[in-house]
Amino acid sequence: MANPVPSACCVVLAAVVVVYAQRHSQQETHIQYERVGADVTMKCGSMDWDAAVTWTANGTDIDESHLNGSYLILKNVDLTQSGQYSCYEGSSWHLKYQTCLRVGTPPKEPVLMCRSNNYPKGFYCSWHLPTPTYIPNSFNISVIHGTREMVCEKDVFPKNRCHIRYLQLFSTVKYKVTLTVTNALGKNSTTLTFDEFAIVKPDPPESVVAKPVTNNPRRLEVSWQNPSSWPDPESFPLKFFLRYRPLILDQWQHVELSDGTSHTITDAYAGKEYIIQVAAKDNDIGTWSDWSVAVHATPWTEEPKHLTTEAQVTETTSASTSSFMPPPTTKICDKG
Repeated sequence: MANPVPSACCVVLAAVVVVYAQRHSQQETHIQYERVGADVTMKCGSMDWDAAVTWTANGTDIDESHLNGSYLILKNVDLTQSGQYSCYEGSSWHLKYQTCLRVGTPPKEPVLMCRSNNYPKGFYCSWHLPTPTYIPNSFNISVIHGTREMVCEKDVFPKNRCHIRYLQLFSTVKYKVTLTVTNALGKNSTTLTFDEFAIVKPDPPESVVAKPVTNNPRRLEVSWQNPSSWPDPESFPLKFFLRYRPLILDQWQHVELSDGTSHTITDAYAGKEYIIQVAAKDNDIGTWSDWSVAVHATPWTEEPKHLTTEAQVTETTSASTSSFMPPPTTKICDKG
């Protein structure tokens, strides 16, 4: 007679596979957005209120104390409760409904900044939220010059920035830029109004180099280049601001330079390491750039002389002997 045990095992295994397949069967997933701190109710699709159901969160069974009939009730939700919730019919584990709960917040007023670092070509605007919302946000920006709406071409990277090309230079008409942020829980906006001269701010100077000057223990030669983003330094020249200090002090010394891309520091402390930075600004309009990357340099110091011949050794020894004076000694009193 055949042994019935293997057949029974196969039946049990098949049942487990069926239940697993039912619990993980394909089902349309709905997205539900809720605010942090809200009380959330989730329905099991079209199931009746009094239907026998089972809920899971990210694959883990949910205690029946969170159920009101077939409804799932979550009190005062927080960020940790975001995830996929699934509802199954009774003990058959037939998947009836899935919802992806996303807990977050409505957006606060966005931070908007507009700047021209390549004047007179145009300017860019960038933005960010002061605090995260934890759910997807969409941003819409409008740029109006007088009565004309302009196109703000969005960058691929970073995604929170776009560029506007000037269509008319030296215009006294102000620009109005409005940024609106929207998500499933609310929206917010902010507006900037400015003229084209007010937002001109070059990028920092580049390739800053500082070197000691031979035989000059108090001098440092500093040179730099115009920022590569500044398109026409001949027609729109830059002026520069140099700051420097020895590492042993906290106070900076400053020099403003109306032209040229080099300067000689003449009052450095001999043998002290210096930190040096440069900023740039259009000669007539706008504001100063941020400081350049800091560079370090130490003024020239004379190398110590080394004895190289026997005559120098003899001469030095003789001179040292003849000029040697023994230090005074303290007389020790004899004990009587």
